[in-house]
Amino acid sequence: MSFKIVSDSSSNVLEFPGIDFESVPLKIITAKKEYVDDENLDIEAMVEEIRETKGKSGTSCPNIGDWLRAFGEAENIFAITITSKLSGSYASAVEAAKIYEDAHPGTKVFVIDSLSTGGEMQLIMEYIRELVFGNETFESIKEKVVSYMKKTKLLFSLRSLTNLARNGRVNPAVAKIAGVLGIRVLGAATEGVLDPLHKIRGEAKTMEMMFEEMKKRGFCGGKVRIDHCLNPESAEMLKEKILAQFPQSDVAIGKNGALCSFYAEKGGLIVGYESV
Repeated sequence: MSFKIVSDSSSNVLEFPGIDFESVPLKIITAKKEYVDDENLDIEAMVEEIRETKGKSGTSCPNIGDWLRAFGEAENIFAITITSKLSGSYASAVEAAKIYEDAHPGTKVFVIDSLSTGGEMQLIMEYIRELVFGNETFESIKEKVVSYMKKTKLLFSLRSLTNLARNGRVNPAVAKIAGVLGIRVLGAATEGVLDPLHKIRGEAKTMEMMFEEMKKRGFCGGKVRIDHCLNPESAEMLKEKILAQFPQSDVAIGKNGALCSFYAEKGGLIVGYESV
């Protein structure tokens, strides 16, 4: 019996070895250009172009047809989306799942609203893969994933909130503070919504505060997935702090894709982690 994992591109994962996988791209749209969040996109060039582009910019989620194409011919499908509080990706995937199951009797599609993005989605995907390798049934995987998601969390550190504010994701008043005199905004994904927590001056202090916030929220070793937007130095700094205190932790650093880079902007970090 075949299994497949499909995620929208906000997971920042384009390749997922060991299991049938496909990424469904979101899009970033400006007055001048459309950017497709896939392996062909130059993220650094996109970030700079958008920074210099005047006027409105925004994002577009995958449509029903995009999800149906990604499902392919698999019998058991787990589809994972960015939080439904910030995107229509989940709604499109749910409709696609209904159509797919009707057209392919006997198939099963479980659409997962991550209530998050980036590294937290990666943790969910990795857990599903582990369960598939363990020969778990589709229904058993569904049940265990729902339980596991209660133990995953996400924090972010941003130098700029311009694009988030322009698209109604955060309060414009909060956005004005970020980037002024080296101020960083540290926040969390709370029930699917981006929640600013602290305003901090300086990168080193921000990474220290992020680590302390992780521990405060239940991290005591385990998996951590750090994705950055053109800021490997801070990602390494955080990784070193984690491993110094919890050397048994599984910490991996990756890069934000187009969607997460658009919202995190240059210098931003998005961190998914396991908690107790």
